[in-house]
Amino acid sequence: MAASLVFLTPWGALLVLTALVPLAALSLASRRERRGRELVGLPAPPPARRLPRAVAVAAVPALLGLAATQPALQSTAHARVRTDAQALFVLDVSRSMLASSGRTGPTRLARAKADALAIRSAIPDVPAGVATLTDRVVPNLLPVADGAVFDDTVKRAVEIEEPPPSSSDVVATSLAALGAVGTQNFFPPSARHRVVVVMTDGESGTFDPRQVARALSNGPGVRLVTVHVSRPGEQVYSGGRLEQSYREDSTSGRALETLASASGGASFTEDEVGAAARSVKAALGRGPTVERGVTQRTRTLAPFVALVALVPLLFVVWPGLVSLGSAARTIRPAVGSVRTSS
Repeated sequence: MAASLVFLTPWGALLVLTALVPLAALSLASRRERRGRELVGLPAPPPARRLPRAVAVAAVPALLGLAATQPALQSTAHARVRTDAQALFVLDVSRSMLASSGRTGPTRLARAKADALAIRSAIPDVPAGVATLTDRVVPNLLPVADGAVFDDTVKRAVEIEEPPPSSSDVVATSLAALGAVGTQNFFPPSARHRVVVVMTDGESGTFDPRQVARALSNGPGVRLVTVHVSRPGEQVYSGGRLEQSYREDSTSGRALETLASASGGASFTEDEVGAAARSVKAALGRGPTVERGVTQRTRTLAPFVALVALVPLLFVVWPGLVSLGSAARTIRPAVGSVRTSS
């Protein structure tokens, strides 16, 4: 991993020019002090005593100007990426995925997102994409090698009914739509090893598992791995209120198992994410890789530079604070003695 120093807002360096203001004020004060000493015949202090204060006065705006440029460490990782394999994560965004164990509990979709990120982290060298499922599969992100882009897409772009289903059926999800992953251009021809990971509660309209399996076997074939994101007794809440129209489908888990069996894939519960990740890795196998540079993150240093500016600032104001404290201690006994004498 290589890291380089960059400045996100270099124009902020103009703030350094404000250092001229306190230096000019300090110079003017020094002239007045020198004239006053000359009038009363006092010798001037050695220059070495003035220099630290002048440096401290100039350092504060200089450091703040440096912080305004937003210095940052930009790291780039050189990783090996598979050229013959890709994965597609399909997340169910139908309304039933709003179900949770309580008004404040995590929804099925929130848990599905977390599970998708966990499984994706187990295959860092494989390009992965994101799609949503209702009664159709809609791609959000075609498979990419950058894990950060994948994570951002899952966290920010995947929402309930975005996009909405094309039909107005009570049960909006149709697992039959998964067949499109095998027959449409979700994967490039170079991806000979293909895996689709479906995160769903399995509550679907009627579909033919064998027909979906035939569609997924098209071409090189797509290995299906399903994760059943559902727990007994969950309800759908909207605005904190229970939706009376929702009815849990107790057969949803079996429907996913039947589909996985028909297609030669594997089905897991949301408590078996580790096993699901191992199944995905096994399905992808091993293959040729290429080296690609991927910018992982940019870490700003501005807050730390601004914090360092407090050191010279404290050096400037500390003598005044000490003098103020001494004066307060002197005044306090004097006030007490006045009260006693009265």
